[in-house]
Amino acid sequence: MVGSVRKALDILEIFSFTEPRLTLAQISQRLKIPKSTAHNLLRTLAARGYVERPDRDHYALGTAVYRLTQAVRVNVEVRDRAAPLLRQLADSCRASSFLVVPDNGRALYVYAVESPQRLRARTLVGERFFLHCTGVGKAILAFLPPEECRRIVATEGLPAFSPTTITNPRALARELAEVRSKGYAIDRSEHEPSTYCIAAPILDDGGRVIGACSISGSDPEIVGNRLQELSPRVTSTAEEISRRMGYVPVRPALLAAGKLQQPFYTRRKP
Repeated sequence: MVGSVRKALDILEIFSFTEPRLTLAQISQRLKIPKSTAHNLLRTLAARGYVERPDRDHYALGTAVYRLTQAVRVNVEVRDRAAPLLRQLADSCRASSFLVVPDNGRALYVYAVESPQRLRARTLVGERFFLHCTGVGKAILAFLPPEECRRIVATEGLPAFSPTTITNPRALARELAEVRSKGYAIDRSEHEPSTYCIAAPILDDGGRVIGACSISGSDPEIVGNRLQELSPRVTSTAEEISRRMGYVPVRPALLAAGKLQQPFYTRRKP
């Protein structure tokens, strides 16, 4: 056990409903640690937003704690509501299906349904990947606020994982514009060799992107001759998950003869 981490967690847990504010002396005394140690830990926690100073003498929990708990709640809600739909999607497409949520500039895999062609799908759960080189990642990037998208690209960069990885910011911008137009993203072995993917964004009740779902497999026809067959299934699944999260589409997906006639994700005007 790492002592400094344990002490930092002890500080976060010492605040309560009855005592939301504590002084440095109180924290030091109750945790039986020197004031200098408590002060250094509090400064670090404050720098990351987990602790704040409502006045000169007191400390309190910061807003980062709230964001963290909200993220956990949303992740569980999305997973539970998406799971039966992703199983249906995997069966109908004969491919693995995935659910991811954004996590500090990356894509966090939180649920997977394996297909006979890809039996390692479930091993990806808990893994984090760059956004620019995966279908789910591009589906998320395309529907983030532009400034947030630019920040992630600037911070994470665009490293190459295969010959088809998009590493040019302008090329990525063009790709994301196409994703917004069509309502889905594709992955042409951009992260893993011989892996092809179709993904669509999942939105919440405020129209904010909170994740993406996808199908994936080793057959290049997934993004080739089968694209027109499979993409409406992925986008319809993403739309239904979004509905279950409270999202009301500006205009519904129009499915005719197995083809997506127009994207269901249209940005609301401010």
